[in-house]
Amino acid sequence: MKFEDLSTLRPDLAFIAHWVGDSAHVLDVGCGDGAMLRYLEQAKRCTGYGVEIADDKVLESTQRGISVIQHDMEQGLGLFADDAFDVVLCLSSLQMMQHVEARLRDIVRVGKEAIVSFPNFAYWPHRAALLKGRMPVSRTLPYQWFDTPNLRYATIYDFKDLAEKCGLEVLEYVALAEGRPVSFLPNLRGSLAVFRLRKRDLAGKA
Repeated sequence: MKFEDLSTLRPDLAFIAHWVGDSAHVLDVGCGDGAMLRYLEQAKRCTGYGVEIADDKVLESTQRGISVIQHDMEQGLGLFADDAFDVVLCLSSLQMMQHVEARLRDIVRVGKEAIVSFPNFAYWPHRAALLKGRMPVSRTLPYQWFDTPNLRYATIYDFKDLAEKCGLEVLEYVALAEGRPVSFLPNLRGSLAVFRLRKRDLAGKA
């Protein structure tokens, strides 16, 4: 079976995929074109669903053979039971939501673990743009201020604070630059933040 080459298509997804266990039951929230879920199904024998609101992305996911549910995440994930999935993915989508805290709590409710990624607003080119009096535009923030779908902006430290407020355990987190982990000054040099989370009350049962 020929797999889509995530390392070429989306190097950030290629890194994140190694955090998902073989044969995991996965929910991909804001699944976009379905590339990630398709790869997990093919390469790691995962099962699951995508959730997407945009008509064109739902069509692309369907054409990839993904089981996708057209649903507005702002309405929550009430259609799924607690711990219905081994892993819930929310990749570069949470910052587009109006009620981030509520949606984050919902994501970890339906998943035993969650993997969340978002553009790191503290990335040095973003800081440099602000020093010049401009809103940042980069590969992870590719939109102009007037047409961006992003409603929220956060740094790695901001998200760690939110996770603690929501009673979540941060299992791992990394900053990525061009799909590769950044170890030195990650909040400054990483363009994309990726967190692996779970409900804190599960820690004692791990």
